Amino acid sequence: MRLLPRLNRRRVIAGSVAALLLVGLVGWAVVPAPATFSTQEQRITVRTGPDDATEVTLDTTLYLPKKSGKKPAILLAHGFGGTKRSVKSDAEDFADLGYAVLTWTAQGFGDSTGEIHLDSPDWEVKDAQRLLDWLAARPDIQTDGSGDPRVAAVGGSYGGALALLLAAHDKRVDAIVPMITWNDLSRAFLPEATGKDPSGGVFKKQWAGLFFGSGNALTDSSALTSQAVPQRTPTGDAQCGRFAKDVCEAYLDIATTGEADKDAIALLRRSSPASVLDQIKAPTLLVQGQVDTLFPLSESDANARGIAATGTPVRVAWFTGGHDGGTGPQSEVDRLRYLTAQWLDHYIKGNGEAPPTSFTYSRVSGLNARGRGLVTTASSTSTYPGTGGTSTESVALIGVPTSIANPPNGTPSGISSLPIANIASLLGSGVSAEIPGQHADYTSAPLPDTLDVAGAPTVRIRAASPTGEAVLFVKLYDVPAKGAPSIPDGLIAPVRLTGLPKDIADAQPIAVTLPAVVHRFEAGSRVRVTVAAADSAYWSPPDPLVYQVAVEGALTLPDVAGTPIANPDVIWRYVLAALVALIVVGLAVAILVARARARRIERRVDPEHVDTPLVVRGLRKTYGDFVAVAKVDFTVQRGQVVGLLGPNGAGKTTSLRVLMGLTRPSQGEILVFGHQLLPGAPVLSRVGALVEGPGFLPHLTGLQNLHLYWAATGRPLDDAHFDEAFDIAGLGTAVNRRVKTYSHGMRQRLAIAQAMLGLPELLVLDEPTDGLDPPQIAEMRKVLRRYATGGRAVLVSSHLLAEVEQTCTDVVVMHRGEVVATGKVDDIVGDSPTAQIDVSDVDAATKVLDELDGVRTVIPAGSNGGLVVDIDGVPRSEVVAALVRAGVGVDRVTPRRRLEDAFLSLVGGDTKASGERS
Repeated sequence: MRLLPRLNRRRVIAGSVAALLLVGLVGWAVVPAPATFSTQEQRITVRTGPDDATEVTLDTTLYLPKKSGKKPAILLAHGFGGTKRSVKSDAEDFADLGYAVLTWTAQGFGDSTGEIHLDSPDWEVKDAQRLLDWLAARPDIQTDGSGDPRVAAVGGSYGGALALLLAAHDKRVDAIVPMITWNDLSRAFLPEATGKDPSGGVFKKQWAGLFFGSGNALTDSSALTSQAVPQRTPTGDAQCGRFAKDVCEAYLDIATTGEADKDAIALLRRSSPASVLDQIKAPTLLVQGQVDTLFPLSESDANARGIAATGTPVRVAWFTGGHDGGTGPQSEVDRLRYLTAQWLDHYIKGNGEAPPTSFTYSRVSGLNARGRGLVTTASSTSTYPGTGGTSTESVALIGVPTSIANPPNGTPSGISSLPIANIASLLGSGVSAEIPGQHADYTSAPLPDTLDVAGAPTVRIRAASPTGEAVLFVKLYDVPAKGAPSIPDGLIAPVRLTGLPKDIADAQPIAVTLPAVVHRFEAGSRVRVTVAAADSAYWSPPDPLVYQVAVEGALTLPDVAGTPIANPDVIWRYVLAALVALIVVGLAVAILVARARARRIERRVDPEHVDTPLVVRGLRKTYGDFVAVAKVDFTVQRGQVVGLLGPNGAGKTTSLRVLMGLTRPSQGEILVFGHQLLPGAPVLSRVGALVEGPGFLPHLTGLQNLHLYWAATGRPLDDAHFDEAFDIAGLGTAVNRRVKTYSHGMRQRLAIAQAMLGLPELLVLDEPTDGLDPPQIAEMRKVLRRYATGGRAVLVSSHLLAEVEQTCTDVVVMHRGEVVATGKVDDIVGDSPTAQIDVSDVDAATKVLDELDGVRTVIPAGSNGGLVVDIDGVPRSEVVAALVRAGVGVDRVTPRRRLEDAFLSLVGGDTKASGERS
């Protein structure tokens, strides 16, 4: 099998295997290389619909490998709201591996004609069948018989359901890889956590509204400029846009009433794989996201069980992403990429042994050493355990029966998830997850040990309602010992109940299954179950009501006894063992040598500077013949806020990178509290830094990001001083919001707080005010001044000279890789050759000053009665005396020299990026 070596020769960067709903199946973008395939753009007209009575023209692209011979094919479908362009990079990558890849824009989208029928077997599925016919008729496509191409169907979300439905309705499909998609569309949009019929479920209004709204919007920019734009609304119905009339009416009815009638349920189930899973004989790799409030893990679970029940090979992979969480880290992208490649390589190309029908999943375990990327731990089991896990643990909950209020139409309501990130940014930082009076909490004692969960928790509740009916939302919270509670992945369980008593004392327990999650509760944290009357993501009854609720017994939490994948077989089984061993040995030797050197240098401590935060001596950094830093010397003392200044190319950032151990100096040394600095030196634990911009996980809260970062350091939780860092950085309640809702300024504040964790004695910041507005800059000025109190020190690099002048106690000015001045800000600014003089009579003062020896220029300062005077060394006292003798009143004399003037004087006015230095 040559698949892995081909991929290893090209740098593959993270794309969204998750295939977000509005973007489609996102791909594996690669470094440009000589094309191994050609493309053919073509508009293919197919007969579709009931009785094949309708013609639809599909906009397609065929990616055809240049190698000779017949090629196996892949039908690559895009996500809802996307077009064939959404999957372009995926198609290129598959074509580079030897597959003929046919992409197309589904009818109702982009430049294809027709209407949106939600993957209807009569429409979109039949379209795909006609594309199979088209492939089979080509002489360059490998076939298994007349009219039967060797083909796989791959897609995410909308395209994933199409792959499932196509495989059920057309036995010519040889393998499928559906990603983050649905099993039953009625259950996905009308979920019911008690296991009752989904027709009685609770309407998922936020996602449904986004789904419907995106289907009504033009998504293809080419459609806006095309001279022959296909008709988007054949019926002329502005309300329905590109949706078929029956789909549109079903949505409008459900959105209005919050309930689905039998016709709407039948329509949604028509577009669901649930009813045809027993007809799927194509080996299936199911990929599902753990961070997905649209299509949670239960949808993949139902697909896996239904397909496997007939003996069809099925492999399941969960990953730390989804519609709410993107792709997950690069390790996740790589894992899923290889699973997909291996699956197709065997079942489409016929290479190697059949991949195992095992199960893989991942846990978030922290951030990498630089705190800029998520670290996950992948595990596997030989068989798929489902959402019930392989073991369970019960956690006792404490709480009493409580009355909670349902507000009219569910407004205002608690917030569990926000699929539209821009909404969250409008809500402000003071919004809490739950509204007082609308929820009841049932909380465990602090956990004595770490508790892992992988699967669907279950709990029993009791409820009473004056009308006999209630819509409730059951939520699982992680309540850390320090910090704000959070809902793992934003997943909650809606419940619609009928036949309830009016008094809680008469209520019977009702079993509720919460959405499956993969989550780790740290020791000392508490587990909380919240029962709420309203949630912003779902429909709520229009009438105000008061319910009584209680939790009965303990919460049951499942887990999977998986085997950690240190080097996943799927990735490494084709790598020569000898080569791996050689790399490991070489790496071990390098680590040992580096550690030995670090220990030797760590032992060399300069006693004169053990209490000095930073000493830079003779620093020089070269890259080949280019001199980035020629010679830098300066010192940072406790209590100082030192500004590092210089034009672009002066060497500031390079100096900071050396300072943080991110690169080694060519010459010279850096002492941090007397210890010579090397990459990974232990003394770096006393330094906090923001050097190359913040990197956070958008679907986690600010607090969760900081906790993950601190966990990656391996230091005790109590040493983090979270509260102090939050207070100094001024984060407030915004720390409990997801980072994807943050403004640029709030991200900068969060980055500052991360650098301040542990209250390091030396704080190093590169352009901390980048992108901040004036009020935020003023606040950051206070932050840095506060931090330098108590014997700490701050080194800040900035191009905003006015801010440095107001913030810093000292400055270091660099130019062309060298330090040209150091000292107190006031000393660098020095005496001013220019002054502003506010006088009672501008004309008389101008006449006096023009005749005074030594005064070079006199310029009016505006409408405030002032003059800007270049006194050229004449004592200001003489200037004032001359004005007074002439009868001119002098109100104020102000020096006009600023740090900017001093800076320009020091660099000779040269603020351009420097070139090569010697």
